[in-house]
Amino acid sequence: MKIPTPFLIYQRLRALVLPGELKIGARSVIMLGARILFHRGRVVIGPRAKIHGGAILDAQKGSIVLGEHVSLNPYAIIYGAGGVTIGNDVRIAAHAVIVSFDHNFADVTRPISDQGITCRPIVIEDDVWISSGARILAGAHIAIGCVIAANAVVKGKTEPHGIYGGVPARLLRRRGDP
Repeated sequence: MKIPTPFLIYQRLRALVLPGELKIGARSVIMLGARILFHRGRVVIGPRAKIHGGAILDAQKGSIVLGEHVSLNPYAIIYGAGGVTIGNDVRIAAHAVIVSFDHNFADVTRPISDQGITCRPIVIEDDVWISSGARILAGAHIAIGCVIAANAVVKGKTEPHGIYGGVPARLLRRRGDP
């Protein structure tokens, strides 16, 4: 009888305790101090991605899918309960937050913590820059080539190559316009 190696035992225990999924593409860099929580959900990191220390990817019971050559800078946070899909060549600056769910709060007779959440997917297309401190909320769809200004709050759909800023975010101008 062959005795299982400690690694094989670890893999079997992990499959029982951590049923989630984590895939990391070739030449991706996950820096010391980054947190990737996938034990209840799914995280897929495309090739050549760079996740800086302090960044958090928390799939919760949903999914986070990062495309090729995505950078997630220090202290940026992605919550994937409703599903987050990020395209290729996306830059997410420090302290940006992407949240794919909202807390329910309509019933004033019950604490908000007892009313559950509403999950809605977030899609961020290719060639997008999300600046420092921006907030991308449940149901947002950021079109190809957009720039989201610092501290902007995006909820809803953007137009391709738009530059968005403010609370709530609105179209300021288009990339390439004088």
